Amino acid sequence: MARLLLIEDDLTIRTPLVRALRERGHAVAAASTAMTGLRDALDDRPDLVVLDLGLPDLDGRELLRMLRAVSAVPVIVATARDDEREIVRVLDAGADDYLVKPFTAAQLDARVRAVLRRGPGGPADEDPTVVVGGLRIDPRSRQVSLDGEPVELTPREFDLLRHLATRVGEVVTKRELLTEVWQIPYGGADKTVDVHLSWLRRKLGESAQQPRYLHTVRGVGVRLVSPEVAG
Repeated sequence: MARLLLIEDDLTIRTPLVRALRERGHAVAAASTAMTGLRDALDDRPDLVVLDLGLPDLDGRELLRMLRAVSAVPVIVATARDDEREIVRVLDAGADDYLVKPFTAAQLDARVRAVLRRGPGGPADEDPTVVVGGLRIDPRSRQVSLDGEPVELTPREFDLLRHLATRVGEVVTKRELLTEVWQIPYGGADKTVDVHLSWLRRKLGESAQQPRYLHTVRGVGVRLVSPEVAG
């Protein structure tokens, strides 16, 4: 049973959604404003937050930034905003998934289960630690070290690196990364993959022009390799 926090101001959406998610076995709390939702997220520490963007006191994207500053709780944005640029901005701001209204409770429940499977306590906890050169990736603790020094990654950066680590030496396409890491269809939003790869490279002390571990194969995707192998 997952503990969910639904931050949604529309009572006609909030009430039936809470009821339907509870019927599917989740423990659901609800908030109708951004600041109440932020307080509840910090006090009650839910397993996942479902966040509407059109809140009365604060835009949901700003609330997402505030949450990400203090918490790694998974967040699914559920909103009527379907502009592709908005979707990319929200995902880049730290959302784990994006669902456009109208949607059914069954669709939301499927997204919740998919996001939670990728987080601590999901199947990844059974994965062995991956060592690639001086890079060490531990799915159980969600910790990464490089040459013995810890590397601080955001939840999304870790998920991206972890997925690449399951395919060491192979070229992984952006289509696969968007599908498996972001759980969204391939399209113009592949820009978000480039942005996160850039951030990840910076934290690994490399760049696209001078790669060590993350090597771009132009027009295809990216592969994770040991510097010794790449050299």
